[in-house]
Amino acid sequence: MKIAIICPFNNTLSIDYSIKVINFLKSKGIKLYLHKDLMKSTLIRNIGKEFWEFDELNENVDFLISIGGDGSMLKAVTVVKDTNIPILGINTGRLGFLTSLGKESIELGLNHLLKSEFKISKRCLLEVYSNKLEKNFFGFNYALNEVSVSRKNTASLISISAELNGIPLATYWADGLIIATPTGSTGYSLSSGGPVMTPESSSLVLTPIAAHNINIRPLIVNDNTIIKLCVTGRGYKHLISLDSRILTVPLKTDIFIKKADFSISKIEINKNFFINTLREKLFWGLDKRN
Repeated sequence: MKIAIICPFNNTLSIDYSIKVINFLKSKGIKLYLHKDLMKSTLIRNIGKEFWEFDELNENVDFLISIGGDGSMLKAVTVVKDTNIPILGINTGRLGFLTSLGKESIELGLNHLLKSEFKISKRCLLEVYSNKLEKNFFGFNYALNEVSVSRKNTASLISISAELNGIPLATYWADGLIIATPTGSTGYSLSSGGPVMTPESSSLVLTPIAAHNINIRPLIVNDNTIIKLCVTGRGYKHLISLDSRILTVPLKTDIFIKKADFSISKIEINKNFFINTLREKLFWGLDKRN
């Protein structure tokens, strides 16, 4: 078996748990591939030299383990890309909504992984493209959580015209607009007033950021919808964000967003993972009066 490990944020806590994971898998005779950034750690190099270093992965690897939090999971997506390698997230951060294992249950979870005692949850991605920008202007023009457009270097609102499958929808006068997947509905979109969608939903949600139009609210659309956005306003440029990656683009640039042709395979060790996570990490429905 071949397992790759990524730990994008090399803080002391994450490195300590990376070492714990590496030592456990070594003891099981697993062939390990470590991301190049993880290999920069002196503590990791001191473990041994029998690891393969990688920057990108191919289909020859069985699993990718992401150590950190939700940000680490988003980074892992840019490494896996369209290889369909399943990702297991281990949370050493705070919320860890996308991760399947807590740091207190690493060995138990890894044993389940090695015994194939897990579920694969398919998560859709968003693809972004524009006729005015280079084809791969982000290097990897896909997002697991959300795509957002927002203002840059101005206190003024921007105007965002939106079309759905070529049909004009509305012009949002706002700080920005979020297009979120079901996976991303519990992130930036939720904090901006958007709804929560279960991961298997065949939908996307358009959530305005601080809209001045009181008659515009979040809108759920079918995930086969092609969304076109065009931003105007004061200044010359605006921001576009794919998960945690941000780029500056000129105003009046036509931006197209659609569901990607491939999905991400997320490993879930526990049953009813999404519902349990809603209750345990977002305190869903908690009423202290009861």
